[in-house]
Amino acid sequence: MANSNPFIGARYLLAAHTTQQLPPDGGFEVAFAGRSNAGKSSALNALCQQNALARVSKTPGRTQQLVYFGVPPKDARYLVDLPGYGYAKVPQELQAHWQAFIGEYFRDRFALRGLVVVMDVRHPLKDYDRMMLAHARDRGLPAHVLLTKSDKLSRGAAGNTRQAVRMELWRLYGEGVSLQLFSAQSKLGVDELRAVVAGWLEL
Repeated sequence: MANSNPFIGARYLLAAHTTQQLPPDGGFEVAFAGRSNAGKSSALNALCQQNALARVSKTPGRTQQLVYFGVPPKDARYLVDLPGYGYAKVPQELQAHWQAFIGEYFRDRFALRGLVVVMDVRHPLKDYDRMMLAHARDRGLPAHVLLTKSDKLSRGAAGNTRQAVRMELWRLYGEGVSLQLFSAQSKLGVDELRAVVAGWLEL
């Protein structure tokens, strides 16, 4: 039932380019990170049962700010869309700004309760993904990996990829990272993602 989804009322709140623009550091927030074209916007839209909450851009890497979505009816519950920049198309100064800003965000943001890292199941665990997971590990935050676009692979191939990624995550980060197969297209794994994020936000 649609009304059993705690995220269906999520709304755009603000976009921040510096730490000074972030909302007050209270409550609970869950960050979503993903390389350009990994399906992060589609995952956020599927989570919230909305078609256009997060913009699905034809030009990958359009998210140039931390974008906050408020989750009513509770106060100070946020989903945070981290910049999914495509490194090749971003000037070096902007890359440096984002690396510093993201590092500061992970280090100092008290409200941050968990990180979802969105990876295309056909191209998992690239440098950006590992960097984000390392931020979560260093902060002692739980992380959850979404292997998106799983409908593009056969069931057996998707299962084999999940197993290989699971072993690599365990080797690199121990037990602090969970993972699942996901498809915004077929809705595979949407309920599982909702349960993880709702738990972190104490909804």
